[in-house]
Amino acid sequence: MTITVYGHYATACTIIVFCILKELGLSYEYKQTTAEEIKSPEYLATKHPFGKVPFFSDDGFQIYECRAIARYLINKYQGTKSSTVLIPSDLHKAALVEQFISVETSYYVQPIAKMMMQLILVKKQGNEPDLKIVNEAREELDKTLDVYEKLLEGKDYLTGEFSLADLLHLPLTFYAFKVGEGDLWNKRPNVFRWWKNISERECWKNIVTEYKLDDVV
Repeated sequence: MTITVYGHYATACTIIVFCILKELGLSYEYKQTTAEEIKSPEYLATKHPFGKVPFFSDDGFQIYECRAIARYLINKYQGTKSSTVLIPSDLHKAALVEQFISVETSYYVQPIAKMMMQLILVKKQGNEPDLKIVNEAREELDKTLDVYEKLLEGKDYLTGEFSLADLLHLPLTFYAFKVGEGDLWNKRPNVFRWWKNISERECWKNIVTEYKLDDVV
């Protein structure tokens, strides 16, 4: 078994793949790509046609897009190297995981990604963030987290048990805390408890240390 991840350690989608690999107890080779490389004709033709990361290879099988990679890894390797269950075999439980993955994609990722684009990437490019975009995205995320607060009542995780749905929230939320936006989570007891539970998992702490994510922001 030879698993190779092409990407950049600081991007949320690449980090998600790292998280899944570590939670499932799988070893892998990491090949860092540059902004120039992913736009090259060779990369576009043989790896990711949209010039993005991550790109993934497993003994010759190739796939791109982090959520597709996630489901592939879970379908093939879940239960073989670790006891972690990211998508349960039970039909109803699996459906609830997919429900919350859809929630994350539809209502959580979009506003937080807009904020991080301005507060991290734009700043790194030497420009001033557009505070109008930041504030509008913050208001949208604030409303989303109001709903999360209700959904997490009496639960440690979104479905009641740790799953892929929780894991997908890790990278961008971590970055939000690093840029000083943590009050959005801290002021909500249920949301704060949930974030504490997922961010204190050993696999996540190992990734933060191994890839020096504290230094990204």
